[in-house]
Amino acid sequence: MKTTSDMMSIIEHRRSVRAFYPDPIPPEHVESMMEALRWAPSAGNRQPWHFFFVFKSEVKKALAAAAFNQEFVSQAPLAVVVCALPGKSEARYGKRGRDLYVYQDTAAAVENLLLLATSLGYGSCWVGAFDENRAKQALQLPEEMRPVAIIPIGKAAEAPAPPPRLRRDEIITVVK
Repeated sequence: MKTTSDMMSIIEHRRSVRAFYPDPIPPEHVESMMEALRWAPSAGNRQPWHFFFVFKSEVKKALAAAAFNQEFVSQAPLAVVVCALPGKSEARYGKRGRDLYVYQDTAAAVENLLLLATSLGYGSCWVGAFDENRAKQALQLPEEMRPVAIIPIGKAAEAPAPPPRLRRDEIITVVK
């Protein structure tokens, strides 16, 4: 099991990478990524998501086009498309489940994936800027699936500098 300092190191070293080497990702790493997504927490354990692991070049190109021509999406050896299933959350929690919990749940899954990818030595990027209808078309998604993130993953061909962070006193209030 990782120590607290190991986890903090992974958290602090995760970056949004937008350039990748084409090296394939070994199957055991892909399996680990699938498990990281599967074990993410969700409200009421509804698991209101579906994940597409896209290796096919033509589909990655269509996703990059949907992402306003962010070509790095198609250059990564893997692009994971995270889809929300709002109806699954709504069935238990009503409007709040449909409008909030489902997106919190998929965000938790994405963070699991990003941190695991970092721990395995890969770069990744959380892409949320895309035309949802074009992404749906690229994967031929059913109506009930809503794509909410595209995560390109691969060996990083760049090493972005750490982004600036606000001071703790600017973002944290301790209530005793």
